[in-house]
Amino acid sequence: MENRLITFRNGQQVCPLGQGTYQMGRRRSEEIQALRRGIELGLTLIDTAEMYGTEDLVGEAVRGCRHKAFIVSKVLPGNASYEGTKRACERSLKRLGTDYIDLYLLHWIGRYPFAETVRALAELQQEGKIRQWGMSNLDVDDMERILALPHGRDCAANQVLYNVKDRGIEYDLIPWSRQHDIPVMAYTPLGEGRLRSHKTLADIARRHDATPTQVLLAWVMRAQNVIAIPKAGSIAHVEENARSLGISLTEEDLCDIDRAFPAPTHKIRLAGW
Repeated sequence: MENRLITFRNGQQVCPLGQGTYQMGRRRSEEIQALRRGIELGLTLIDTAEMYGTEDLVGEAVRGCRHKAFIVSKVLPGNASYEGTKRACERSLKRLGTDYIDLYLLHWIGRYPFAETVRALAELQQEGKIRQWGMSNLDVDDMERILALPHGRDCAANQVLYNVKDRGIEYDLIPWSRQHDIPVMAYTPLGEGRLRSHKTLADIARRHDATPTQVLLAWVMRAQNVIAIPKAGSIAHVEENARSLGISLTEEDLCDIDRAFPAPTHKIRLAGW
């Protein structure tokens, strides 16, 4: 895994496979154990948000191993004024039970000017309350606006929808992000589970003595500077996900996927929120 680490602007490195927590909380004890098992396996990036209601769960999961975890959280756009961003961050820190967040994102575009939010994020970074900041659900034109702001070139990541079915970002956002050295975090990399029954993916999985889930994750992670953040609510599911790191898809595999799920040939509006 060492040669596949994703390096952020500040030198922090993470595995290209993280752990999502959206819609967790129904089986709290089992989910906490799953997150801890993921950290043991090197899946140290854990993604949450104030909207998810899972920050306290994440905080409990990393208690005793906070130094190993890379926590990502997000401010809701309705809270993303200058003062609101700062207050939201303080609430998130309290729920997480930590004195810093590794990566703090604007969840999606809202009514407040980017300049207000970015100013607050930059100050939170200077105060040591967040290590880095970034965006979520922003397309190329909006990312250009972010970079044009004071401190804008400190933007460390962009989290967007990406899987074999939703490939629109390959046309322009992934190349743009690579050019600007901004890692892309792929949420819903399994397509909410619906893709796992596809015959093409099942056939490829058999070639690798793997599962369709592992093929889907390996495909997302094949792209340079892309981090997949699937949710896994059980230890067995986390361990299945982790084994995707050992899969190297062949040219035949990639061609088969391209035939079943064609790459974009034109600009596609960013999917997601």
